[in-house]
Amino acid sequence: MTDESDRMYEESHVEAADGVRLYCRDYPNPSTRLPVLCLPGLTRNSRDFSSLAALISETRRVICPDLRGRGRSGHDPDWRNYHPGQYASDLWQLFDALEIDEAVVIGTSLGGWLAMLLNHQRPGRIAAAVMNDIGPEADPDGIARVTATAGLLDVVDSMAEAIEQAKSVYSIAFPDWNDEQWLIYTETTYRKLDDGRFDLNFDRNIGHAAREGVSGLDVDPWAMFDDLADVPTLLVHGVLSDILTEPIIARMRERKPDLQVAPVSNRGHAPLLDEQEAIDAIATFLDTV
Repeated sequence: MTDESDRMYEESHVEAADGVRLYCRDYPNPSTRLPVLCLPGLTRNSRDFSSLAALISETRRVICPDLRGRGRSGHDPDWRNYHPGQYASDLWQLFDALEIDEAVVIGTSLGGWLAMLLNHQRPGRIAAAVMNDIGPEADPDGIARVTATAGLLDVVDSMAEAIEQAKSVYSIAFPDWNDEQWLIYTETTYRKLDDGRFDLNFDRNIGHAAREGVSGLDVDPWAMFDDLADVPTLLVHGVLSDILTEPIIARMRERKPDLQVAPVSNRGHAPLLDEQEAIDAIATFLDTV
């Protein structure tokens, strides 16, 4: 990840249709190449893309929003609004506010679902998609693992405790990380409270909505994936993932023969896209868009 003090981006806020204030990082570039929109996972935020955005922004504009309830975006007073349908509506507001006609979407987990949904809702606006460790379906055991802790971890007294808590949940995905990597990741996962303690950097009700199965969708996810038939798509796969499994990948390839797949070694769900294998695959893919 890029040091947060190295500000390569501009910060802006966009107001959603219902008034929730949405935060966005905008890495400017005057290039005429299509901009890249980076969408994070269920409980993640724009900071996950720091390293990747810094690299991509050398050749094209990159936009990294915090979905509602995450990071520096406003929390929704109604937990029932934490679902992909609402996030897609927010993102179209963002498209309009930032005057984006067409974009490449890089989506991690939930962000990959949103890439499919945006393309389904407005064909032609998504020029290409990078789906990071997610498909139209997910392994039930992996989903159970993720939702079992989402929004339920205790507030802790120190960063050291936050790091240990993060390790207890995420070491399955990052088994080879050193102390510095865990510190950086934990700093993006937690926020410091006024009393000096550390809490999760998202609205805990997001986990409740996920466990209640709120989706806001009336379309079959496989039908959304089929809508990508003419959209160049790269699938990044953490080889240790318990969300995106080999049988799911095989089914995706059957339905979309031109699907590109980039495995990332020693990573579970989901690669942070700062791994060299992921960086190289995404750079090569973007060169074709």
